[in-house]
Amino acid sequence: MTPIPESKSKWRLLILALGLTFLYAPILILIIYSFNESKLVTVWSGFSIKWYFELFRDKQMMDGVVLSLTIGVFSATMAVVVGTLAAFVLTRIGRFRGETGFAFLITAPMVLPDVIIGLSLLLLFVSMANSFGWPAQRGALTIWLAHVTLTAAYVTVIIRSRLQELDISIEEAAQDLGATPLKVFFLITLPLIAPAIGAGWLLGFTLSLDDLVITSFVSGPNASTLPMVVFSSVRLGLSPKINALATIIILVVSTATFIAWWTMTKAEKRRKAELAMSTKPA
Repeated sequence: MTPIPESKSKWRLLILALGLTFLYAPILILIIYSFNESKLVTVWSGFSIKWYFELFRDKQMMDGVVLSLTIGVFSATMAVVVGTLAAFVLTRIGRFRGETGFAFLITAPMVLPDVIIGLSLLLLFVSMANSFGWPAQRGALTIWLAHVTLTAAYVTVIIRSRLQELDISIEEAAQDLGATPLKVFFLITLPLIAPAIGAGWLLGFTLSLDDLVITSFVSGPNASTLPMVVFSSVRLGLSPKINALATIIILVVSTATFIAWWTMTKAEKRRKAELAMSTKPA
């Protein structure tokens, strides 16, 4: 293998450093200014944590956080269920009439603009309410349905790619030994695709927590998610409370992501070790 010249290595390190600085410098500045004493977010006047206390006293902001987290957890969970079933149909059922159309409809929310999705769902909910009275009003339920529609597409792609990489002979061997298809799925297939399910859940939760455009169409007057509260407050002037909120979100999400990565890495290493032990000749 030809060694990389020292000059090229330095250029790569420089480009990497510039790229990381471009990506993470704004986040670092936001975190620093969350401890600013001044009400002006661009003028540093001293260190203070008062805006964190002000944040927790803001009922509208806290209600938005609770609603966004609740909808995010439930929408990501349902998206994993729907995405796993859809991916399993596309990779394990085999060819069937309408397969292309089914795959297109599942992944369509990934390529359609959010404005189109939000407007379509709004018209759907209004038509349903006029036809048979459900949903009676737009709120958390309609937001949850809209977010499941959006996030299930991404989860399907992630889990489908993982299923396509699996060696189907393991599942076939288990069925030859007498295991039912349902038992094969829960004891063999599901543990093998668990990292993809975890990644899909995290992506679905992030997309739900971040969504503003679709939520604006399908939400009601009594259901304002965190992005909606932040957007409405920014229009009236940027408050240091938003910096404090963003810092907390960054800390929580980074910690959760690291724990999930560490857990899945350990599980994958343990699975590979067990597989190596099982295939080792006696």
